[in-house]
Amino acid sequence: MTWWDRLWQWEDTHRQGVDITITALLTLSLVPASVLAVAGQDAGSSAALVSLCVLGVVVPLAWRRTRPAASVALVYTAALLHVVAGFPLLPVDVVIPFSLYSVALHGPRWAHRTGIVTAMVGAVVVGAAVAMPYDRAGALILMVLIASIFLVAWAFGLVRRSRREHLEALLDRAERLEVERDQQAIIATAAERARIAREMHDIVAHSLSVMIAQADGGRYAAVQDPDAASRSLGTIAETGRAALTDMRRLLGVLRDAPGTGGPGRAAPGVLADGQTGTDAAVTSVATTTPQPAVEDVEQLVAQVRASGVRVSYVRLGTPRHLPPGAGLTVYRIAQESLTNVLKHAGPDPGVTVMLQWQPAAVTLEVSDDGRGAAAAADGLGQGLVGMRERATMFGGTVTAGPRPGGGFRVRATLPTPGSGTAAEADDAGTPTRTPTLDPSGGTPS
Repeated sequence: MTWWDRLWQWEDTHRQGVDITITALLTLSLVPASVLAVAGQDAGSSAALVSLCVLGVVVPLAWRRTRPAASVALVYTAALLHVVAGFPLLPVDVVIPFSLYSVALHGPRWAHRTGIVTAMVGAVVVGAAVAMPYDRAGALILMVLIASIFLVAWAFGLVRRSRREHLEALLDRAERLEVERDQQAIIATAAERARIAREMHDIVAHSLSVMIAQADGGRYAAVQDPDAASRSLGTIAETGRAALTDMRRLLGVLRDAPGTGGPGRAAPGVLADGQTGTDAAVTSVATTTPQPAVEDVEQLVAQVRASGVRVSYVRLGTPRHLPPGAGLTVYRIAQESLTNVLKHAGPDPGVTVMLQWQPAAVTLEVSDDGRGAAAAADGLGQGLVGMRERATMFGGTVTAGPRPGGGFRVRATLPTPGSGTAAEADDAGTPTRTPTLDPSGGTPS
């Protein structure tokens, strides 16, 4: 910003004091000068009349920015009075272009347009009153000179008005961009919180459901089959470690460890939070293990099967590559569906997980023959809501409800990138079935 701009900014900030000061100075200088200019022509009443006219021209400048239209109207009226009184030109008339400049800068459009038209008429009247009786050519030159002064003052006011409006528009745009930035930050924060909440819900709910099922089964089997209880404790430990790894991977992005090169990375030779041994190994795995994907659904089914649930896994069609987010969505929907089976399906349900690859979509269906609509719900779960939110982000859909003949079914469909081929369509009719292992250790079913 130049010194000129700073000067105008200071003048605009202290406008009331500046206007009053200018008005006082002009009054002290122009009133005596104007009175002296007419003193030789007529004494007595002329001096009083001129003084009133001069005050009428100068005093309205005190509110030239707060009431620009009223100010210029009073200035023009006072100037017209001293022209009618027989004094067409006085030293105080230098204020009139300044008043026109003020209304062009601060007044409404109709006011400054009316002001310039009136000023042109006044230039003709003054030129005719001063020089017309003596020299018509001189009167014309005087009219043009006065009109030119008014036009310059009006144009300068319009230029400054345009600059001010441009700066105000830029300032308003900057403020709106700041508000939009803050809103985007709030929206992004809410979306990230929702994403973390969904991940935590899926990780914790599934892991705890598996651990509770194993603990209950191990407690009942401990008396008659100690080996089954030992296997249950091993499954509980393995599930807990996996859940801990997932949670540390998820929460690691929210924290910068001291002396690290990025979120969730510990400095070389230093164990975060005083971890040693197995905890450090789990943390190391958490920072390098990728997020689950659609290829891990079969491993998820095996984990649930190991907890004692009769689960069958069916894959139709030829698998294709999915983006990481879409693959994680399929996995989490399968995980939440199996968690709901453990919580609500009742004792010894039969479950089928079907993953069908279609030419332009992938469909996951998890169905069971448990209680279905008769299962009690506490009304606190967010599992189905989370499923639908995940699928919607990738243009997919999720339907869930009781199935005909009893049981419950969750069906999710997500579009896949690219288009399928005829070979894939043919492969869709040949199912690949993974056998279900008998939880009791018997033969595959």
